[in-house]
Amino acid sequence: MPEPVNSVVIEDLVKRFGNFVAVDRVNLSVRKGEVFGFLGPNGAGKSTTIRMLCGLLRPTTGRALVAGYDVARKPEDVRQNIGYMSQKFSLYNDLKVIENLRLFAGLYSVPAKELRERIHWALEMANLKGRENLMTATLPGGWKQRLALGCAVLHRPPIIFLDEPTSGVDPISRRQFWDLIHQMAHEGVTVFVTTHYMEEAEYCNRLALIFRGKIVALGTPTELKRDSMKGELLLIECEPLGEALEALQSAPDVMDAAVFGNALHLVVPDAAIAAPRMQEFLAGRGVRVRHIDRIRPSLEDVFVSLTTTRGARQESKS
Repeated sequence: MPEPVNSVVIEDLVKRFGNFVAVDRVNLSVRKGEVFGFLGPNGAGKSTTIRMLCGLLRPTTGRALVAGYDVARKPEDVRQNIGYMSQKFSLYNDLKVIENLRLFAGLYSVPAKELRERIHWALEMANLKGRENLMTATLPGGWKQRLALGCAVLHRPPIIFLDEPTSGVDPISRRQFWDLIHQMAHEGVTVFVTTHYMEEAEYCNRLALIFRGKIVALGTPTELKRDSMKGELLLIECEPLGEALEALQSAPDVMDAAVFGNALHLVVPDAAIAAPRMQEFLAGRGVRVRHIDRIRPSLEDVFVSLTTTRGARQESKS
C-alpha cells in the first residue's frame, strides 16, 4: 500500500450514545509529521474522537482513515500502526520500569532480535537510563509520563495519539514532554494530541477547537488568534472586578466579557470607539478604571469567545 499523504482523514464522523451526540459530523485531516492539537473543555468530544481513531470505538456514521486504514473495517491494522497514550497512565505500578517496557514490547509484537535495541532507545528517549529497576509506583509524575510515552512508541509507530497526556503533571515536566513530542515529529512521526491547556496548544502546528462535539475553528495558532474572533479585544483593569463584570454584561456594544486574572477582557466591535465609552460607563456605576487598552487575543480568548457565543446560541434555541 502506498504511503498516504495525510496520516489521518476524518469525514463526517459521528458518535452517538443513545440520544446523546458525543461527536457531531467532524471533518479534518492531519498531515504526516504534523503535531496536531485537539483542543476543548472536558466533555467536548476529544477522547471519544481519539478512541474511534484508534479503533477502540466504532463510529455511528461517517468515515475515518488512519495510516490509510478504515477504523471501522480494519481496526487491527490501525492499531498496528499507531501508538496510544491515554490520559490515565496505562502502566503497571507493581512492575519495574524494565518490566513495563518488556510487557509492552510483547503486546506490540516487537521482534525478539530488535527488543534490546528498542528498550535501550526508549530508556534513552525517556531519560530513564540507569533507572530500569525502579518500581513504577515510586516514579514521580513526570518520569511516569515519559515511561508511558516510551511504552507507547516501542514499536516505532508512524502515528501517535496522546489523550491529555500531561494532565496533572507539573509545568517543567510538561515542557520536557513537549520537547520529546517535537523531536519525534521532526523524525516524521505524526502526533495527534488532545489538551485543555491553552499554553500547550501554542506548541502545535495546527489546531482544531471542538465544542459540544463540533469543530468550531481550525488552523494554526496564529491563524486562530488573527481570524477567529468576531470583534476586537479590550483589557480593563478596574475595581471592584465582580461589579464591573456584572455591569458590562448589559453594556452596549459588549459582545462578550470575562475575567482573566486580575483584569477583564471585553470583545467589542471597535476597540478605539469602545474604550472611552467603557470608561465612562463603568465610572457611572462606581467602578474605578485603572487601565484600559486594546490587546491581541490569546488562544484562550479565542476559545472563550467561540464557545460562549455558540453555547448561548444553542441554549436560546432549546
